[in-house]
Amino acid sequence: MVSLLHLLLPAPRHTAYALLDMNGTCLAFKHCSQVPEGDGWVQVHEVQLAWLGHALPDGARVCKPTSRRWHQRNLAA
Repeated sequence: MVSLLHLLLPAPRHTAYALLDMNGTCLAFKHCSQVPEGDGWVQVHEVQLAWLGHALPDGARVCKPTSRRWHQRNLAA
């Protein structure tokens, strides 16, 4: 019966996050289903251990979707 429930219920989806310091250097990685608490966590497409101690390469970060109301945003004067 338990295996039937696993087939019917979706598994929690885990995403990868990287912890960056003030200079943008990668300090740690984390896989979780919710955004980690604290400052400095950014969502990444994948985890590469070679990034530890270095800046993330271009394209590693997952960009958040933009708002469709771009024309209603306040522009800096």
